[in-house]
Amino acid sequence: MSLAGVKVLVTGADGFIGSHLVERLAADGADVRAFCIYNSRGSAGWLDEAAPSVRAVLDVRLGDIRDARFVEEAMEGVEVVFHLAALIAIPYSYTAAESFVDTNVRGTLNVLEAARRTRPRRVVVTSTSEVYGTPDELPIRETHPLNAQSPYAATKVAADQLTLAFQRSFGVPAVVLRPFNTYGPRQSERAVLPTMIRQLLAGQREIRLGRLDTRRDLTFVADTVDGFVRAADAPGIEGRTIQLGTGRAESIGELVEIARRLTGSGATVVQDPARLRPDASEVMVLLSDPSVARDTLGWEARTSLEEGVAATVAWMQAQPEPAREATRVQL
Repeated sequence: MSLAGVKVLVTGADGFIGSHLVERLAADGADVRAFCIYNSRGSAGWLDEAAPSVRAVLDVRLGDIRDARFVEEAMEGVEVVFHLAALIAIPYSYTAAESFVDTNVRGTLNVLEAARRTRPRRVVVTSTSEVYGTPDELPIRETHPLNAQSPYAATKVAADQLTLAFQRSFGVPAVVLRPFNTYGPRQSERAVLPTMIRQLLAGQREIRLGRLDTRRDLTFVADTVDGFVRAADAPGIEGRTIQLGTGRAESIGELVEIARRLTGSGATVVQDPARLRPDASEVMVLLSDPSVARDTLGWEARTSLEEGVAATVAWMQAQPEPAREATRVQL
């Protein structure tokens, strides 16, 4: 498995997972074109923090995934497309559903239409475990029914189905990767682990969180990125949906205990109504069956939760101010 010398495009390259993927691809010797959201500062989001040796080899394009012409121009001459650009903040999707449709659905449509004309050899489209809602059975397999419980999840279901339809209808060589809850350095501080760590590091006696009984399959970002890289050239996976998860699920309460131990904090938790989803929208448990990823990609998560949380704590300790986030694209 090598992408050395291969021209690749990463949409959402300025965000959390996208920036880590760009760094991995650059380290592997790929010819990386980084698609970042346009802004008046000329910022490439988290890529602004990348090592000079990484920035020097990137072809950074500032634009908007909703602009079909710009997307097609960015895809010209590219062999592999990693499509991560998306709006992902579930609470925001309750109040701004139209923007999620424009970015997540129409943005994916733009990538797929461009792929019909530019003809890359692989398009890797990013899904989310949120498409399952609270599952009917555990562990969740790729064949589980889709049951979106938030506007965000609904737009990702639509994007996934468009991708699979374009593969079947037009032969677009696309695969859907469905990461479970990815965490690690650079994750938005709206997410539960960074927000609890930030409060614990501040020495607060009480930290404000939502529900503690929900359970999530937590995958460290370096492991998720490895799955993306493997999906770039694994044979015979076009038209497939492949989950990336650990096959374990911990409750938010258990996550708090790990974070408290690693930060040396004795803080108690106070429930914050602002962090609660509507009752019918809450997903109670997400737990993957990673066997398809193991069989098709030779992939498995290798970072323990304790190691991953420790790495996240160490990174956040080095960030004296709340982590700067990309303007729109967060993946």
